Amino acid sequence: MKSLSLINAAKFTSPNPLSLICSRTPSGETNLAAVSWWTYLSLKPEIIGFAMMKMSYTGEMVRANKRVVLTVPGESLAKQVMQCGCSTGRTKHKAKDFGIDLKDIPNSDIQIPVHSAIAIQCSLREYIEVGDHYFYICHVENVYGDEEERPLFAWNGYSSIAPAQEA
Repeated sequence: MKSLSLINAAKFTSPNPLSLICSRTPSGETNLAAVSWWTYLSLKPEIIGFAMMKMSYTGEMVRANKRVVLTVPGESLAKQVMQCGCSTGRTKHKAKDFGIDLKDIPNSDIQIPVHSAIAIQCSLREYIEVGDHYFYICHVENVYGDEEERPLFAWNGYSSIAPAQEA
C-alpha cells in the first residue's frame, strides 16, 4: 500500500451518489449546487445529512432559509450537473444559464430540476463545522421519486458522471 490524500482515496470508493442541492435565493429563484456526498442518518425520525464547503453560496442560503431540497438528478442532466459544480450561484442563475428546466413540488417554494429521480424536501435542524466544510443535518419532510429517471453517480474520484448501469 502507498500513502494517499483523502481526495485521491475517493477514486477507490466510487461510485458516490450525486445530488443537486436546491435552495431559495433572496430574490425567490432556485439555486442549484452539486454535492457528491450525502447520507441517510436516521429513519425514525427521518434525517439526512450532507456536506458543503464553508464558502458555498448554497450553504449560505440553506443556513438563512432553513429549507432545502436534495435531489438526485436523472441521466439527461449529466453535463449540467458538472456545470453546476464548477460555478457559483453568487454570480450565475444556474438553471437558466445551463438550460435546466425546473418544476414545483407540493408544499415548497423551492423548485427542483424536471429530470430528478428523487427529491427529498427538508428543514435544517443544525449544521456543524467540520474543517473546511459544514455538515448539514436536516429533518426530512417529504420524499418524491420518479422511477423513469436513471440516477447519476460520481465516478473515478468525481471526474465523471454517469448512471450506475453505464460505468
